[in-house]
Amino acid sequence: MSRQEQKQKTRQNIIAAAFQLLNENRTLSAISLREVAREAGIAPTSFYRHFKDMDELGLTLVDEAGLALRQLMRQARRRIASGGGVIDTSVDTFMEFIAANSNVFRLLLREHTGTSAAYRLAVSREIQHFTDELSDYIIEQLRIPYDVAVLQAEAMVRLVFSAGADALEADTILRNAISNRLKRQLRFIQLGSLAYLQSLPDTPGV
Repeated sequence: MSRQEQKQKTRQNIIAAAFQLLNENRTLSAISLREVAREAGIAPTSFYRHFKDMDELGLTLVDEAGLALRQLMRQARRRIASGGGVIDTSVDTFMEFIAANSNVFRLLLREHTGTSAAYRLAVSREIQHFTDELSDYIIEQLRIPYDVAVLQAEAMVRLVFSAGADALEADTILRNAISNRLKRQLRFIQLGSLAYLQSLPDTPGV
């Protein structure tokens, strides 16, 4: 392994260690540099070869969480292309993500309304990227006009994040119930969007 590859591996170990330390009781601000270094198996002084401070690490975690969300959407699209229903497949994929990456999603939920303005802005940016990708998909697949697609995507993302927050600490039975309810609610939004378009004057049938 080259020196550059080793440096990148150590950086990823630090990121993974920080995510590992997050749980239902601990936020980014409650985690110390020494704890992260210990979890990553490095000396505290080595931390500074990869990040300027804990704030920079925190912003990197938000970026990583946003990337994971976008990868989640692309995974759902591949499943849909293989024959899955759009809403059912998307929700199932999202709930699998919540179960396997609870700390990643927990980070986005907390820091979206947290005390750090920098973190709030970073999370808002990542959620907007996620919403934009969904808007593009709605426009491409359903031929919905841009302004309506954006409203539909925003409503769906807000609903999905709310359901995700409920599902974080839920057991399997409750998570399945949340998932089934979410699927129905997303269909309401989808049907409402189509009904809205049909109600507009001079709007072709959809």
